[in-house]
Amino acid sequence: MNHPRIRLILGACALATCSIASAVVTRHDVASERYVVAASAFPQLVDMPGVGHGVLIAPDWVVTAAHTIQGEVRAVTIAGQERAVARVVVHPGYRAMPQDMIDRALASQDGTEAMAFLTANHDIALLRLRAPVSDVRPIPIYTGGKEMGRVVELVGKGATGTGLTGVAPDSPQRGTLRRGYNRIDRVEDRWISVTFDRGRKAHRLEAMSGSGDSGGPLLLRQGGRMMLAGLTSWQNGNPDLGQPPSRYGQGTVAVRLSHYAGWIAEVQAQAEPAA
Repeated sequence: MNHPRIRLILGACALATCSIASAVVTRHDVASERYVVAASAFPQLVDMPGVGHGVLIAPDWVVTAAHTIQGEVRAVTIAGQERAVARVVVHPGYRAMPQDMIDRALASQDGTEAMAFLTANHDIALLRLRAPVSDVRPIPIYTGGKEMGRVVELVGKGATGTGLTGVAPDSPQRGTLRRGYNRIDRVEDRWISVTFDRGRKAHRLEAMSGSGDSGGPLLLRQGGRMMLAGLTSWQNGNPDLGQPPSRYGQGTVAVRLSHYAGWIAEVQAQAEPAA
């Protein structure tokens, strides 16, 4: 199964069949080169095996969207180097999307049921590295709980395209690193959301998520430093699966890390010291 719309909408099902992501889909009226950045722009970005991202939040801890965990994760890549993984902790409230739900969505071209399932989910996981990372400074989690209206950075290597056409069907799901911006326009208990705007409402480098980078960061600036506010999880705004994903007017839903800060701290505190 390789339906581009189902990959974006049904972000919490098996990544090989329907992953969403956080790449950068750009404005149609801005040169795509303006979004391209060097790897050094965000060295804390973690490449999961295959596709998908995570973020380094402590020398030996990575946070990611739970649906990026596909089978045994033995290693991830940070700053171009492979780092061994000692342990994976998936949130106890996470559930993979049932295959029959995916099949119904594809048959009907209607993602309404699937989006309701995703809304009730807990799409977050932690990875404990075998050895602390010493060459990259971890990024702190934003815990303030005042995300509404804040401008955020989206960073990712996944598929791209423009707001007029959505994700380009031939765009690789792991390629050039891009960075764009958006504004949080909805905050719920465990989710924050942004909408792909155009015109006067849009940021000069307005961006949207695309296929291939689930678990990628939404970053905001607090007190002069960048902090991790969210992880790209799934896409909403148009349940019609017959329409191209990542177009103007559609939205990205991200895991709200201020909601999960307590769970993250609890898991870290219970872990044995790193080797």
